[in-house]
Amino acid sequence: MRMTQFSNFAIRVLMYTALNDAGPTPVPEIARAYGASYDHMKKAAALLCRLGYLKSVRGRVGGVSLARLPQEIGIGEVIRATENDVVLVECFDSSTNTCPLEPACILKRALHEAVDAFFASLDRYTLADLICHPEQLSPLLALTSHGAGIEGRVRCG
Repeated sequence: MRMTQFSNFAIRVLMYTALNDAGPTPVPEIARAYGASYDHMKKAAALLCRLGYLKSVRGRVGGVSLARLPQEIGIGEVIRATENDVVLVECFDSSTNTCPLEPACILKRALHEAVDAFFASLDRYTLADLICHPEQLSPLLALTSHGAGIEGRVRCG
């Protein structure tokens, strides 16, 4: 299975925002830190705001910040919200399925089980788990605060 680039960007936006304890984070700053397209990051941030994971602050010192605590943001939940429908094979979508084997195929069941296992694994993680080593992550993103404000609020393991 492969996650879309959009979901990857959404998780990155959340991680950067959680690690940046200097106030609202401008989206161009996030895009620069990852060497990614501003437009892609802006779309991901906008969806995360609509879904209630981020809040937006307008103005000269504006940007995005977490709307929920990192330990309240489930990674499986975010991926489900950012991936439209997970269509691994043609038979997953009844509107386009032309496979003659579909009524008796065990592969479809096996693949559904695999997708369920994928999300079950992601459901065990929160944003707090992904940022539990801010002292290692922050320098990689050129964040000077090194996530000092989140240490003690997130635990690894």
